[in-house]
Amino acid sequence: MSSAAQPASSEQAERVEAAEVLAAKLDRPMGLLGILFLFVFLGQLLVTEPGWSRILTIAGWGFWAVFVAEFLLRAYIAGFQATFWRRNWWQVIFLLVPFLRFVRALQAVRLLRVARVARVGGILSAGVRGSRSAGRLLSSRIGWLAAVTVVVILAASQLLYAFESHTSYGAALYESAMATVTGTGITTEDPFSKGVQLVLAVYSVGVFATLAGSLGAFYLRGDEPATPRGDER
Repeated sequence: MSSAAQPASSEQAERVEAAEVLAAKLDRPMGLLGILFLFVFLGQLLVTEPGWSRILTIAGWGFWAVFVAEFLLRAYIAGFQATFWRRNWWQVIFLLVPFLRFVRALQAVRLLRVARVARVGGILSAGVRGSRSAGRLLSSRIGWLAAVTVVVILAASQLLYAFESHTSYGAALYESAMATVTGTGITTEDPFSKGVQLVLAVYSVGVFATLAGSLGAFYLRGDEPATPRGDER
């Protein structure tokens, strides 16, 4: 490698590292926005009053604009390098999902169920962002797990409601919570509901296994004998 190429490579690595440092500094404020975005999206799904619907829609697009601006700032600092895109490609997908709302007119000609795809994509995007935000804001493993579980329940209930497996959001929320805790509880028989119940059952097993491991480790640490000091005989 030539001497000229080495400084250039070093500078590129420094720029990518600077972008990562910025992301770390913005973790908490962006995490808080991610949690708020989750509830704004939930409100958009439930409200029927035009005034509130308009307010929540504007708020949702405002949050989305902040997420896009933060991502583009990090990409600019990183010099739009391939390394940055390889690390963050999945974020691009979730940032592009809201654009599906602009092509809902296709549903009128029955070419695609774009409205439903846009809503489901938005729910998944909000759920992933909400779970990542919980990880940013909470350092405790159990606290983080509880927060992610709440996000999973909200996302599952919104999906059941969006797919019209339940006509009442209250029922969808209740059954999603029961399925997340017990692995069963969804009473509707359509294939989508069964798929959601299967995913929540697997998640509930993982949650309780993690809790059991954390509690076991806590009690084992409490039972460890004190290490004798070197001057004790």
